Amino acid sequence: MSLINEHQDFSTIADTFLLHGSMQSPAFLDGRLCAELALHDLAPEAWLEEVCLSLGVDQPRDEPSAERLLGWRRQTLEALSAAELNFEPLLPDELFSLPERALGLQEWTLGFLEVVADAGDAMRRSWSPALREALEDLEGLTSIETDIEDSPENEDDLFALTEHARMAAMLLYTEQHPGKPQVEQVDEPTRH
Repeated sequence: MSLINEHQDFSTIADTFLLHGSMQSPAFLDGRLCAELALHDLAPEAWLEEVCLSLGVDQPRDEPSAERLLGWRRQTLEALSAAELNFEPLLPDELFSLPERALGLQEWTLGFLEVVADAGDAMRRSWSPALREALEDLEGLTSIETDIEDSPENEDDLFALTEHARMAAMLLYTEQHPGKPQVEQVDEPTRH
């Protein structure tokens, strides 16, 4: 089975970055990826080029690395367009400390908003008030406190902020791709 079809998680992508000599978190690039897929239908080749540029390499180190990076793009696109609305940002999971997870969310948001900021005015005017408000709210996540104490309250707060980022990404995708995902449709009443 090809690696491109395996589930890619934060640690796997971070390890792939390490193989390329980069200690950076995948969260920032995942934020960019989500916004680019929503706004521009980012092609696989363009994604590989962007990741390689970010990692400071000309091309992926080997075939498995290329497959993982392409699998990351495919997995994100499938999740954004799925009727189940099960998209999740690629962020550090519960194996990481709460401060690391908060930093990951902050980095993801910075990457996402960097791409959104480049959207043209015409595109912005077509966005719903709900989407504009969600994106404005996301701007607050760029300055969240990341040096936080590990507590149930902070864990709950971080979960809620992550959920907001997740919903903003799905809302951007669905507004830019009418009819995708195909969510449950209410049947029109039959007229006699």
